[in-house]
Amino acid sequence: MILILLGPPGAGKGTYSQRLIGKYKIPQISTGDILRQAVKDKTELGLQAKDYMDRGLLVPDEIIVGIVDDRIKAPDCKIGFLLDGFPRTVEQADALDFIFRRSKLTLDAVVNITVKNDVLHKRLTGRRLCKNCGANFNVYTLKPAVDGKCDKCGGELYQRDDDKPETIEKRLTVYEKQTAPLIDYYSKKGILKNIEASDGSIEEIVGKIVELLQQK
Repeated sequence: MILILLGPPGAGKGTYSQRLIGKYKIPQISTGDILRQAVKDKTELGLQAKDYMDRGLLVPDEIIVGIVDDRIKAPDCKIGFLLDGFPRTVEQADALDFIFRRSKLTLDAVVNITVKNDVLHKRLTGRRLCKNCGANFNVYTLKPAVDGKCDKCGGELYQRDDDKPETIEKRLTVYEKQTAPLIDYYSKKGILKNIEASDGSIEEIVGKIVELLQQK
């Protein structure tokens, strides 16, 4: 099973990804994670990426695509994988399509998670992360047992700068401009599956996604 999850910031892609990779026994590939790993491992592409990052510049598409290409060649991707946060643009999608054709891989589905704008704002402003282990909580929808403390390790919870109200609208605008065109891109390929996730528990939403994936 090879999947891509699309959705605006706050849609819950990371949360749903964790449930889906558990069900299908496939790895989650997050561009942020594999970029940091490539830099840590000092791979050729990782060193190139670090040069841009150290200068405060965006890492070019060709480097990101190359790192993704390297990752999906790993043994744990033989039975499939889930891409979270990639592709972000139509240009990246074209590059990914080339990689799949060259490697004789088939993209099974692209799940597009839609959420009402007011719900997105609430989820993003309420999100809190653990400084120690990175666990995700929300003051509205997924409260920790002790306010400000992580349930898993007891670490301090904090709000990311880009989850603050003044930056959320900009993030959503960037998404609409850059990533939303992917909805049309994959719809034309006949593999886009839409799921409305404004309401319902995590388990209910994941159940709907699994049901959609079972449909041909």
